[in-house]
Amino acid sequence: MVGEGMATSIMDLAPFIPGDTALAQSGLPDKALVLVNRSARLTGQLAPLTLVTLSQHMLAINSYYSNLIEGNATRPHEIRAAQRGDYSGDPAKRDLQLESLAHMHVQQWLREQNPDLNTLFSAEFIRTLHREFYARVPQSLWAIKNAKGEAVETLTPGEWRQRDVIVGQHVPPAAADLDDLMQQFCATYHPKQFSGDRKLIAIMAAHHRFVWIHPFVDGNGRVGRLFTDAALKAVGLDSYGAWCLSRGLAKTSTHYKSLLAGADQPRQGDYDGRGVLTEKGLMELCAYLFDTALDQVSYISELLDLAGMRQRIDSYVRARNDGRVSGMSERLKPVAALILYTAFLHGEIERAQALELCAMPERSARRLLGQLKSEGLLGETSSKSPLRWEIPEHAEEWYFPRLAPAV
Repeated sequence: MVGEGMATSIMDLAPFIPGDTALAQSGLPDKALVLVNRSARLTGQLAPLTLVTLSQHMLAINSYYSNLIEGNATRPHEIRAAQRGDYSGDPAKRDLQLESLAHMHVQQWLREQNPDLNTLFSAEFIRTLHREFYARVPQSLWAIKNAKGEAVETLTPGEWRQRDVIVGQHVPPAAADLDDLMQQFCATYHPKQFSGDRKLIAIMAAHHRFVWIHPFVDGNGRVGRLFTDAALKAVGLDSYGAWCLSRGLAKTSTHYKSLLAGADQPRQGDYDGRGVLTEKGLMELCAYLFDTALDQVSYISELLDLAGMRQRIDSYVRARNDGRVSGMSERLKPVAALILYTAFLHGEIERAQALELCAMPERSARRLLGQLKSEGLLGETSSKSPLRWEIPEHAEEWYFPRLAPAV
């Protein structure tokens, strides 16, 4: 803990990453290398348009899991209902739906901004990230409440906190220090300061140090996870849109929060690094974050395995014809599976090729393609454009089992 009356400097966050000796005796460098290779392999196995479709679909999934860590359990189908303008009649639930949409907006905004490392690692960008989220959150959720549930403060989007706080057993830096400290944080953790596997290790370490600083009065967890995922993408893990940390962190959120708290601890003796904070605790958190990322990349890679996806698309079509797909009563001709799989492989399928694959009279083939479009299984940008592979809600659990909780 920083002594009273003492300004917090960046050195109070040391070690910034685990030292070379500790890393040489750990598996962190190997985990970083494996993550780079597996992520690149995942990107390589997907057609670009398929990756775009999957990334767009994952916005609601990622929003659900990140918000779940913060206590908002709005389910993906409720988030998608809100996208259609279908909100809960309960004002509290409606506000949480809007909070989820705000998280989706920031993910999309980050994708469109595609910030380079200099932009991303700047205090102003981090404030903008917070502002982009909270400007779209209902003002009822700007209220900061005490342990008794009483509103004691109102959050200002994009502004550092204006008062000192206590988070569990941790006393974050004084509010007066935040401007300078966040500038130093960005300069210290900019990936240009590191080479090789240390770039990824530094991003994982920065995830904790950001939460340790606790620069905002609320929203540090969400902003920290968005920032970490964006940083991973900015250093080259291009399949970020297909996977993100939040799903894995939410599934082990108690352990995640325990490791964050563990890394808050001061140095534990002469064999715990040379900084102010515990090196061992930081290494344990980094290892967990790498393991979680690897688990998510492996999970998505297995789902997108070509043979496995063909089987799941076939299973979906059979389920449609057996009446096992909720809300979908119209049967699908078996050849629909071949059309959908071909569209998945390439991200889209030319209309002429789709008609040819139907192997039936043209009128019947056009009727089938019309059904696939009307049911959201295929999409189009114009009446003459190729037909794009899509992931409607009624197909999600068949295409991607265990991706989201059951309705």
